[in-house]
Amino acid sequence: MSAATTNEWLAGAGGGFVGSVLFGLIMMYVVPAPMLSVVIPAMYGIEGPALLAGWAIHQFHGVALGLAYVALVRALPGRVRSAARDRTAALGLGVAYGVLTTAVLAVLVMPVWLGVVGFAGAPPFPNVSYPGTLVSLVGHVVYAIPVAVAYALTPSE
Repeated sequence: MSAATTNEWLAGAGGGFVGSVLFGLIMMYVVPAPMLSVVIPAMYGIEGPALLAGWAIHQFHGVALGLAYVALVRALPGRVRSAARDRTAALGLGVAYGVLTTAVLAVLVMPVWLGVVGFAGAPPFPNVSYPGTLVSLVGHVVYAIPVAVAYALTPSE
């Protein structure tokens, strides 16, 4: 395993930022709950509504998860790293990363985190519901595709 290049880290961060904007718009206009203004700020002890704080935290998460995608791709076997450079295969990897982030973060981590900070509206563990989990899955996939494509389009140093 070789270290990621500066260009790869920048692609992960940039793709994560763009993907988070897209997912944030889904949260604002599709998700019925006040996810951006209340739930996300509550994860950090901020009482809502606090839309600006929610957007800032959401964008931070998106960049961090974009960097995590780069680290994950670099840690996986050579065939996966090669596939991550192919634009068509990157779409599939983006979908897979969206599924992974939904399963780990939205279904498992978020309900525990919100419960630990004492948020009264914390979802049950595991956080699986219809249509909520489906909308979350769509949002995470919409988020992850720009991350994977940005990585695929970035030249190595």
